[in-house]
Amino acid sequence: MASRRDLQQRVPEWVAEILPEIAAIRQRLHRNPELALHEEQTAALVRDALAALGLAPRAPLLGTDVIALLQGARPGPNVTVRADMDALPLQEQTGRSYQSQHAGLMHACGHDGHTAMLLGTARVLCRLQAELRGSVRFVFQPGEEIVAAGRDLVAKGALLDPAPSAVFALHAWPGLPVGSICSRPGPILAAAEFFKITIRGKGAHGSRPEDSVDPILTAARVVEALQSVVSRHLSPLDSAVVSICRFTAGSNGNIIPDTAELEGTTRCLNQSVGDRLPILMERLIKGTCEAMGATYDFRYSGSYIPTVNAAAAVALGRRVTTALLGPAAWIDMPDPAMGGEDFAYYIRDYPGAMFLLGMGETCAPLHNQCFDFNDAALRNGIVFMVGAVLEALADDGTAATA
Repeated sequence: MASRRDLQQRVPEWVAEILPEIAAIRQRLHRNPELALHEEQTAALVRDALAALGLAPRAPLLGTDVIALLQGARPGPNVTVRADMDALPLQEQTGRSYQSQHAGLMHACGHDGHTAMLLGTARVLCRLQAELRGSVRFVFQPGEEIVAAGRDLVAKGALLDPAPSAVFALHAWPGLPVGSICSRPGPILAAAEFFKITIRGKGAHGSRPEDSVDPILTAARVVEALQSVVSRHLSPLDSAVVSICRFTAGSNGNIIPDTAELEGTTRCLNQSVGDRLPILMERLIKGTCEAMGATYDFRYSGSYIPTVNAAAAVALGRRVTTALLGPAAWIDMPDPAMGGEDFAYYIRDYPGAMFLLGMGETCAPLHNQCFDFNDAALRNGIVFMVGAVLEALADDGTAATA
């Protein structure tokens, strides 16, 4: 029976053997993006790939999720590794030979790379099945974007039977050196919530504004008022964001419309701050509309809680990175980012961590029409994930929880 260290040292060699195939899978996924909860072709590809490894995916819980368990030769803990599969409603402008074939859809957040890396991780770990102590659960998750389907997947029991002793995920991250691994203990990503405000006024001809209750002017004042939520109603020590991302009103240049719509998002790192945000926002919206003689509808939905890493899981990731990729490959993340991730629900009740995989300092940002997952990072991503699983299984899973 080979030692964990012996196995880990051979991981880069095994990953190198499968890299061309994994890169081809990544580009195939990139060519065929699918939106949240509609990942039928992606899920079919994943199921077929897992079946070829001798794994039997469980019955889906949400329709397009794919979950499979690799049982080692000896009893032991469970380690769960997760990748998201969905794309975004953007028109790709990368000009790649494998550019999206679906107008208005693209993989702009690296989920094609996440899925391909987890398939590569499964390939290597299946090769080591006879050496494994415990089990590895592979979760290919639909609907990370907007709908936060990870929350529903966990609620439906995706992490049960057996419960994990550690849960890991890897996310593409522009701005970091290619193939570097980055993380931090504690909060790493923010809670993300979304809102829609409909301002109802009274329309009129543009030449007679005195006949109107102008919803555009009212909405503009609401936008301005909402900027004071963070700057004047929260402590400067509390991290929070309120952003208006859509302002829509009217249909013609000489008509004051009846309504205007605002949509946006809030972010925070502390849930108690998040609980206050909709209360503070509605107070300002209500006061502004009353002053202008307008009415409003305010819809606010909370989808993503803060992603909080276990310190021991991050320390495990640092050890694995240093041992398998070299000390220079590890980067300590100084501060949390204000993006949101439904992986937060996986590690709310179970120890684990999210790690960031460098896409290059000049890589286009996430959720941008020019973003493309850097295939040069695939090797380090798979080596890291395999190494993290082996490390976490080594001592009954206590390496990630101590």
